[in-house]
Amino acid sequence: MLPGRNLTRGGRWLLRRTVTEVDVLEQSHEFGRELRRRRLAAELSLERLSKLVHYSKGQLSKVERGLKRPTPELARLCDTQLKAGGALADLVPNQTPMARAVPKTSQDGEVWLMRLSKNGSSSFRRMDRRQVIAAGASSFLAMGVDGIRLSAEAGGMSLVDASRALFIQFRQLGQAAGPGAVLPPLIAQTHSLEQLASRSGPRARHELLTLASRYAEYTGWMAQESGNDGAALWWTDRAVALATACEDQGLATYGLVRQALISLFSGDVARAIALAEAARDSNAPPRVQGLAAQKLAQSHAVAGDYTACMRSLDLARELLAIDAREQEAPVIGTSQLTDVVSMFTGWCLYELGRPQQAAETLGKETVKLPEHALRARSRYGIRLALAHAAAGEVDHACELTRGLLGSVGLVHSATIGADLRRLARVLGRHPRNASVRALSPDLSAVLTTTAA
Repeated sequence: MLPGRNLTRGGRWLLRRTVTEVDVLEQSHEFGRELRRRRLAAELSLERLSKLVHYSKGQLSKVERGLKRPTPELARLCDTQLKAGGALADLVPNQTPMARAVPKTSQDGEVWLMRLSKNGSSSFRRMDRRQVIAAGASSFLAMGVDGIRLSAEAGGMSLVDASRALFIQFRQLGQAAGPGAVLPPLIAQTHSLEQLASRSGPRARHELLTLASRYAEYTGWMAQESGNDGAALWWTDRAVALATACEDQGLATYGLVRQALISLFSGDVARAIALAEAARDSNAPPRVQGLAAQKLAQSHAVAGDYTACMRSLDLARELLAIDAREQEAPVIGTSQLTDVVSMFTGWCLYELGRPQQAAETLGKETVKLPEHALRARSRYGIRLALAHAAAGEVDHACELTRGLLGSVGLVHSATIGADLRRLARVLGRHPRNASVRALSPDLSAVLTTTAA
């Protein structure tokens, strides 16, 4: 199509893409010029800097000449080694072109259809009631819990105790199996608790709704682990609605923290920061405020802001130290980490371009993880391997990774898979390394599984 003609929608998209490529090319030249200026001022040769950041001399040369686009990771590594104070990192902000739009959903008039196949697989999807009826499944709507009755308050409280114990078992199962094994019973149990609450007296209703909100929140996390951000947001919103109904301000606010995590993984760092700040500045209990400050630190780290990140981590430690939650209530957030702030400090250091410090911190914390917590051990073990790889300790990174591939395949986590792909890219910079070549087939097989 000739310039100046009326463009179709496809033509407009092509034009915008061309402008974006020009902008990116200019950004690459600007970064390359600044990198070379600071490298020469520091009296470092290209070869010496390449060894410090563990990129090849050829790759760095192309970046300096504007022939290769710098990644945020490389920018932060160079920023740290050249003591640029964030000037280099600011030239290559975290890229978000792949950010996935997470749809807002309404919970009114919706039905969740679950399919359980003979081969053991399962799937679920949201439908409104009109869709269900149109599909000829109106009989499904009649299936409820009308046959369940609570004869007395004592019966309701007994049910709460049993459901709380079951929730603990679900969380343990979620540490050792993939989301597909946990989501169907979680969804069913959440719905049952909601229905039972509507048939109970005031005291039992409050306890049942509180527990249902915890089930819904964990269902949202497992949905995110399955790679379904839309379902994760829907269940997080449902958890907030249930928590609000039983006046659980802590969990209602924690929904903002969960939404911040979803935004962060989908690439919307600005939204993640805004959500985490809102939760931090709320009237929620100290634990929720502390977890919000921790999520804010992680978001600042991804944005490359070292000072704001460390300040938020310090605040998170202070708030979590004065946590006064009731011991009988299911813990909000992770229950596997003995020192959640230290573990996240290690990961933040990696995001900030300090892989050696990150490896030291993560190494101290990962050994404290319980043996049965395969999901947590896989997540932080892969992050530890990634830190070692970025610090140039490639053989050790491969050794750590090989020992984790089995558990990574079992828990089938979309978020762990994202870190594993980052690790594969770092290891891919060392194609001649014998450990990398030996690990490559098994690593590729697990990457294929997690992507599926």
